[in-house]
Amino acid sequence: MSNVITVTSENFESEVLNSEKPVLVDFWASWCGPCRMLSPIVDEIAEEVQTIKIGKVNVDEQQDLAGKFGVMSIPTLILFKNGQPVNKSVGAKSKAALLDFIK
Repeated sequence: MSNVITVTSENFESEVLNSEKPVLVDFWASWCGPCRMLSPIVDEIAEEVQTIKIGKVNVDEQQDLAGKFGVMSIPTLILFKNGQPVNKSVGAKSKAALLDFIK
């Protein structure tokens, strides 16, 4: 989990919007089964793919961020480039599907 950033309202601008690299943000919750299945895959990608930054938003703690980006179902993954959301995926994904999503 070392390469994964916990994203909050306080650090969202600096970590996501102002990031030099594209940022994959995983919106999740501890009670969500599919989120728990996806989490280790996201962690693996964070270790393996150096061209992207990975952040996780706990929707229970950061409801304003989830609302701002229209997160209705979790897990939701949003890819940000140059501070803008450019791709969105809802639901658990395989590692291969996730790697395709971030390309």
